[in-house]
Amino acid sequence: MAGTHSSSTHPPLLPTTEEDAVNRLRLLRSRRVGVSTYRRLLAEHGSAGAALKVLPEVAKAAGVPDYEVCPEGVVLAELKAGKAAGAELLTDGSPAYPAALLDLGDAPPLLWALGNSALLHKPMIALVGARNASSLGTRMAKRLGEDLVDAGFAVVSGLARGIDTAAHHGALAGGTIAVMAGGVDIIYPAENTRLAHDIARHGVRLSEMPMGLQPQARHFPVRNRIISGLSRAVVVVEAAGKSGSLITARNALDQGRDVFAVPGHPFDARAWGCNMLIRDGATLVRNAEDVIDAVGPAVAPTPEWDVPKTDKSTRSLRDVAALHSEILSRLGAAPIAEDQLLRDINATATDVAPVLMDLELEGKIARQSGGLLARLV
Repeated sequence: MAGTHSSSTHPPLLPTTEEDAVNRLRLLRSRRVGVSTYRRLLAEHGSAGAALKVLPEVAKAAGVPDYEVCPEGVVLAELKAGKAAGAELLTDGSPAYPAALLDLGDAPPLLWALGNSALLHKPMIALVGARNASSLGTRMAKRLGEDLVDAGFAVVSGLARGIDTAAHHGALAGGTIAVMAGGVDIIYPAENTRLAHDIARHGVRLSEMPMGLQPQARHFPVRNRIISGLSRAVVVVEAAGKSGSLITARNALDQGRDVFAVPGHPFDARAWGCNMLIRDGATLVRNAEDVIDAVGPAVAPTPEWDVPKTDKSTRSLRDVAALHSEILSRLGAAPIAEDQLLRDINATATDVAPVLMDLELEGKIARQSGGLLARLV
């Protein structure tokens, strides 16, 4: 479920110190250490520092003699480059790390963020599509970006040509996230240099790759799992039969996210992938309202320290419990529209949204496509 973020695959992590951050980065940047190996070593040895000490022996036992961990100087240079660029290093043990990624087994342990990292805690929708986009496709992506941020979502895309570029432009004023295949300080394609700078000022650029790394072809499919993992849903605007956008859609399905697609003319090769997704069960999208109706409103959980005291005092536990009971009494196995439920109980979306989220997390109700709600028996 896209709205729940819990992890049983990650080892428990303590807040990182500067020394621990250096050790984590050294461990992750060491040769032959990927995400799964990194997590296994942390789980087995308790800290990145301890894992670094045993890593040469582990490598030797695996048939790799004379193994050397990533030198501390390499990592210190990366941290210096990050500081010079104004980027922030996010670890999955810190509050700044995007919670949406925490339920992924292959979530990046470390992320570089350049810009307003607070956006990573807003509800997000991904917009992706063809680089060789049509005029109609780019207009559609820009309009979707504008309307989704107006509705309270942040828009995630990959800073590629075509659909990605249009989506970022549409969402720029309200918040957009560019997930990059290379270093967060390396802009690709070069034609998006101005857009990338604008995103760093008004949104956030994000990457798991080392600072200064030039993107290569193999980095893009790996990057796509972050685009889908951050998001409640992925909307594909245009896509050829074999494209990175379809990889992102498959990632979304594997991660339990919703997939939407904009239909196109059967004779247009750029519509083939979207039409195939719709044939296989993706929700057809005509406008942003179709997406919002299906995923629900952009209601993000408010940290307890940010909740005004008047809200707490005016809504007692008894009131909340009564609303829980009334909602459950109105819902059954046959799904009904959320708008209809609001009319039935004479309540506002603002009052009901957090209660619906609670009930969904408790496994008492389920959201279905089309903005429908049903009670789970």
